[in-house]
Amino acid sequence: MARGKYAKMISDRSGFEFPYSEMVQEWNGSWVHKSEFEQKHPQENPKARHSDSESLKNARPARKEPMVVHVGGKGFFDHNDTMQVQSKVPTIVNTMAGYVTVSTS
Repeated sequence: MARGKYAKMISDRSGFEFPYSEMVQEWNGSWVHKSEFEQKHPQENPKARHSDSESLKNARPARKEPMVVHVGGKGFFDHNDTMQVQSKVPTIVNTMAGYVTVSTS
């Protein structure tokens, strides 16, 4: 490293020779004279963006209810077509992805 009152250094920006004691290092590593020094622009380091505040904290997926299917008989109507629900206990079918579970009672 050069020392002494006659030490000189060449600026990386202009290529001119300046006294070693008047040289400063910029943010990008370049050695320049203090008259050529430029501060780092604020837009070089943008502020971190935070996520939208629209999301719910500790959100849970929707609950899936079992599917109920009435099986057997004439369907919804009784034998007189009076739109009465049959008094029989309906058979419940529980479904899952990939297979079907049938419960009869």
